[in-house]
Amino acid sequence: MFKEINPKEISDNLIKAIAEEWMLISAGDKDGYNMMTASWGFMGEMWGADSVVAMVRPQRYTMKFINDNDYFTLSFYGDNKAVHKVCGSQSGRDVNKTELTGLTPIFCDNSVYFKEARMVLVCKKQYVDVLKEECFTDTAPLEKWYNKDLHHIIIGKIEKVLIK
Repeated sequence: MFKEINPKEISDNLIKAIAEEWMLISAGDKDGYNMMTASWGFMGEMWGADSVVAMVRPQRYTMKFINDNDYFTLSFYGDNKAVHKVCGSQSGRDVNKTELTGLTPIFCDNSVYFKEARMVLVCKKQYVDVLKEECFTDTAPLEKWYNKDLHHIIIGKIEKVLIK
């Protein structure tokens, strides 16, 4: 089903994939997990490793699982926006998103991802912090996008890339 490739072999335009296709950020294990839709983040090199930066607001249920686990995944679903309608608007605290989306969880590599994804990045958490108002040198994004709920910034080392 999935084939593993080197992160440098990803052929996607990742700016377009994140901004237009969106992705799920998932964390947890068989005992509990959650996933959420995200359309902000980026990828590149950090500390000598292929890495990702994911952005999660503190009130998101997924943040609990990111805090409690060493790994998280980013997964992409092509033009399947039905997944994102649920995972971007409902909380796993209140509903079973796996059931509502019909996604099939795969628990592997200290993480959770879903059989229906076209591409999965398995990432080892390396750094977590909260964006700080005083660090914005241009306050336009702060004024446009935030109401005192600044994102957590999560840097992860890409351990594995799986594609179909």
